[in-house]
Amino acid sequence: MPPDPGAGPRQHGAGTRMAAAGVCLLAWAAACAGPVTAQERPALIAAAADLKFALADIAGAFTRETGKPLRITYGSSGDLARQIAQGAPFEMLLSADERYVFDLQRAGHTRDEGTLYAIGRLAVFAPRGSPLRLDADLRGLQSAVADGRITRFAIANPEHAPYGRAAKEVLERLGVWARLQPALVLGENASQAMQFAASGSCQGGLVPLSLASAPDIAELGAFARVPEAWHSPLRQRMVLVTRAGPVAAAFYEHVRHAAGAGRTLTRFGFGLPEGR
Repeated sequence: MPPDPGAGPRQHGAGTRMAAAGVCLLAWAAACAGPVTAQERPALIAAAADLKFALADIAGAFTRETGKPLRITYGSSGDLARQIAQGAPFEMLLSADERYVFDLQRAGHTRDEGTLYAIGRLAVFAPRGSPLRLDADLRGLQSAVADGRITRFAIANPEHAPYGRAAKEVLERLGVWARLQPALVLGENASQAMQFAASGSCQGGLVPLSLASAPDIAELGAFARVPEAWHSPLRQRMVLVTRAGPVAAAFYEHVRHAAGAGRTLTRFGFGLPEGR
């Protein structure tokens, strides 16, 4: 759903800043990539949208160290897994829900069942000027829904986005899912839900902590962590597709073992699996 055209100049300005942040991110990644020869083919990586900022850092470090190029496509885990099953030429998937990896493995599309690389966290975000009051137990959200102050609220689509399913579980726990449904603005993936929540076209949203806490996003509003026990664990698993080449395999090991990759995931709010 596009942002509401009647939201006025503040919405337009915030959207422009979001777009500029994306352009800066791409430019930064290119600058960090280091020398790459014309003959080298980038490894094609599919990644859950909640990794947009963290994986840019990790991929930049990998390319600086190895000189090997990567091309990363972000989207909802369900959509990316479906594309792989239908023959899309991705070599590696970093999913926000390990079930998609297991499904691909059972269908013979991957080398194995992959490995757990992170535990996702959810946050409630309110843009500047929002009537939504943030607090640790989300009573402010309950109150705002009850008295009708929330008319547009962003989450990722629960049909195919793991963070959307987690958001639905949280709203059901709060007892506001049914009442809030007419106000929901569904992003095709977690990154689009974050854009809706931060642009000013919505009063808030339930989004990945990894996106809400990124500096370019955090300056557009405020966020509060959602208690982990309020939704099913977001067990994020990665896997090499059967067609994966040596560059993708090297990147897989980098994400799995490099100390810098673990620090980056932690910095963006992810939990790490035991033994990482």
